[in-house]
Amino acid sequence: MASPIKLHAFLVAKQLDIKGIKSFLDIKLLADSSSELFYRFAEGKYQHYFNYGVIVFAGYTEEEMKWAIKAVQAFQRNPVEPWLRDNHDIRLEPGSEIQFEFNEVVVGSLDDKVMRIAMFNLAQSVAMDYYHSVTENLLAEVKGFTQELEVSGKLSLSRKNMRRFLGRALNTQNEIAENIYIFDAPELVWDDQFLDKLHIGLIRHFDLRVRFSELEYTMRIIEDNLTVFREISHQRESSLLEWIIILLILVEVLDMIISKLF
Repeated sequence: MASPIKLHAFLVAKQLDIKGIKSFLDIKLLADSSSELFYRFAEGKYQHYFNYGVIVFAGYTEEEMKWAIKAVQAFQRNPVEPWLRDNHDIRLEPGSEIQFEFNEVVVGSLDDKVMRIAMFNLAQSVAMDYYHSVTENLLAEVKGFTQELEVSGKLSLSRKNMRRFLGRALNTQNEIAENIYIFDAPELVWDDQFLDKLHIGLIRHFDLRVRFSELEYTMRIIEDNLTVFREISHQRESSLLEWIIILLILVEVLDMIISKLF
């Protein structure tokens, strides 16, 4: 039985400068686009860079991966600390059907395209972990506001802070839409039945569609709560405006009375 090839995906930043990395490494690419770079090195080693901050390695030691990540540190925008990580193995059994084990996928043939599809889906998995963490933090903040509303009947969130929170929620939603590609199959699977089967199988194996649905559901809850918060804020501002108008009218009346008396 052949030894498995170990795949390791790291989310190291919110974004990678793909053009910068391409110029910096200056090595022949197997595939590249505005959103990814795919390299093959000696001894069956691979590196796959994605613009949404993920780097995937195949066949590397821990020290080699840490060194490679630090080598492109200058091209990491909004670094994430600590790095998020996901691991998986791929093993070749010639002539075998595709099999998905707990932490391993078995394939009957293994080439650059197979490696690219496996690394692509592992990158999506670790990105999903990151956005799950981000949306859970947003939801926890929303719960804090709703608990305050339940206990005191008031919402202390200022208009400025509400806008900032709304901006974070919208940016997160946009990043998820831009960076999660589970509904858009890579071009190389379109005319290859084996690669298409592997891609679809990995999506199921990593539960990418289910996890994406959970992200969408969490974002809908956050959006619904923010709608309520905005309405409360508008009511509060309307009440304040009404009191200001009343005070201005009162001042005007008092001024007229004083003018007539004196």
